[in-house]
Amino acid sequence: MYKLSAIIVALLFLSCAKSSPKSNPVTPIDPVVTNPDTTKSLVKTDAKPVVKTNSQKVYVHYMPWFEDKTTSGTGKWGQHWTMANQNPDIVLANGRRQIASHYYPMTGPYASSDRDIIDYQLLLMKYAGIDGVIVDWNGSHNVYDYPLIKRNTDSLFSRMPGVGLQFGICYEDASLVNVNKVTGEDMVTAAKEDFAYLQTNYFKSSNYITISGQPLLLDFGPQGLKSAIDWQQAFSGLTIRPRLLSLLYQGDVTGSAGSGEFFWVGATDPAPINDFYNNRSKTLATAFAGAYPGFHDFYKEGGWGNNLFTINYNGTGTMQSTLNLAKNSNLPYLQLITWNDYGEGTMIEPTLDFNFDFLVTIQQYTGVKYTQTELELIYKWYTLRKKYVGNASAQSQLTQAYSYLASLDVDKAREIIEKL
Repeated sequence: MYKLSAIIVALLFLSCAKSSPKSNPVTPIDPVVTNPDTTKSLVKTDAKPVVKTNSQKVYVHYMPWFEDKTTSGTGKWGQHWTMANQNPDIVLANGRRQIASHYYPMTGPYASSDRDIIDYQLLLMKYAGIDGVIVDWNGSHNVYDYPLIKRNTDSLFSRMPGVGLQFGICYEDASLVNVNKVTGEDMVTAAKEDFAYLQTNYFKSSNYITISGQPLLLDFGPQGLKSAIDWQQAFSGLTIRPRLLSLLYQGDVTGSAGSGEFFWVGATDPAPINDFYNNRSKTLATAFAGAYPGFHDFYKEGGWGNNLFTINYNGTGTMQSTLNLAKNSNLPYLQLITWNDYGEGTMIEPTLDFNFDFLVTIQQYTGVKYTQTELELIYKWYTLRKKYVGNASAQSQLTQAYSYLASLDVDKAREIIEKL
């Protein structure tokens, strides 16, 4: 068991080269809001929760790191669309922009701070029976692209109440190594500043995910703070103590500061998954299951090192099989891996390659009454947002349609969307 866990953890730390620093620090600029909310004469509705037959809480891991030329602060596409050698300004023979991925978002490459993209993604999650988003977060310091990620995370969080989803953070404590390297600041001190930001801005929100009254905090590691003492000191200034979960088999590093572990993609067969579910998770106060569609990274092709490993998608077969294992684990929490990591090919949001297939599989798993029909309607809503840029009347109607979708009044939303 321990040999197996050591192998998978080694793969995990190679996997998800989160926001690899490839550029100098940037000063973020506010995103361009091409479609301001027009709420005049809007029929007010409240977001309603989706009814599910599966009681398991289902969250999705989310990458807020994508930039286009208007939001990057440099006038260039962000590094997670380009890696070292791709250029989205080049349109290929198949009509797709050249991006650092084997797969292509149905919306085309986007900026994570784009409000229309955020609303579109959150509505899709809602109608798939996903309860909330766990955002991959690099902290509050002005190092590399971390200010952009912070801004994009704030943008996402601001839209959560309107759609009625929950929100949590997965902290990249490996970023502390870069903060120390660039600024010279002690890593524990830098972590305390990051956690103070989370407490002030996120933890107190009614939309923030809590477990047993504690705000949930995942950590992709630990990779920066490598002792229980470090974590205790980093949390020492907080009045709200988070429930800290580490990567699988890494909870011993955080000691009494931690409360459990979460599963992550890295297995090409079910043995490591079953080992975590059947053995390790039973020793933990809190454990998260994980499910994913496959894995096919672009790192070698994109000039960011070597490819890591491959997990075949088998259509939706891998998605379905990992969901089945998660269900059989009887764990109360599941993290879907991931919404939109295009560099590693674990995205479940609609793509030209897989269409809505992964979300339909998730709908069946969560037990919502909705189908691909509602997902297609949400996609049409998004395309109309972009089609009618600058048209105040159309935008007002689309804002109303969004409000109806958030309140699960699909028929009224469809009536508006089909008339435009």
